Amino acid sequence: MQRYEALVLTVPEITNDELKQMENQLDRLVTDAEGATLSFERWGKFKLTYPVRGNEYGVYCLMRFEAPGSLVKDMRDFFAVKLHNIAMRHLIACVNVDSLVYQRPKSLEEASTSRDVDTFLKENQMGGLLSSMSGKGKEAPRKEAAEEPVSAKPEVLEEKKAAVFDTEKESAEEIKETEASTTEQE
Repeated sequence: MQRYEALVLTVPEITNDELKQMENQLDRLVTDAEGATLSFERWGKFKLTYPVRGNEYGVYCLMRFEAPGSLVKDMRDFFAVKLHNIAMRHLIACVNVDSLVYQRPKSLEEASTSRDVDTFLKENQMGGLLSSMSGKGKEAPRKEAAEEPVSAKPEVLEEKKAAVFDTEKESAEEIKETEASTTEQE
């Protein structure tokens, strides 16, 4: 028997009951093939890099099992026929026994809602990115303090409108003069 993993991307609206039903169906499929289910984990909801079946989010589940190699084709057919409305994508891979440790990212349910860039870089062990950028003599871009946005200052807007209007008025007068001089010459 080989050890396998099935990574399943489900629709984001999947309920806990549907997830439990999918887990039971997959477990029954594995045990019918004289295999054994090792684990079934709900990884959580993630934002996808690109839409899949019109969904920008999806829920990932990982199932580990031991089974004969003939089960893989049956499981792929099962995803295509029975779980086509729940499972958007799936991947079944044969794995080495020693490689069963994962460091998965936090799902949207687990992630904190407000994080700044420095915290994100430190949490994902990319703290050297900031120090390498600042160590090369590049200054970090300074934020200029704006007291109010330009649109909130009516006097500035009026000055800009007047300047544009004057320019348009001068252009219109120049066009009229050019037209008048060309008709006089004819």
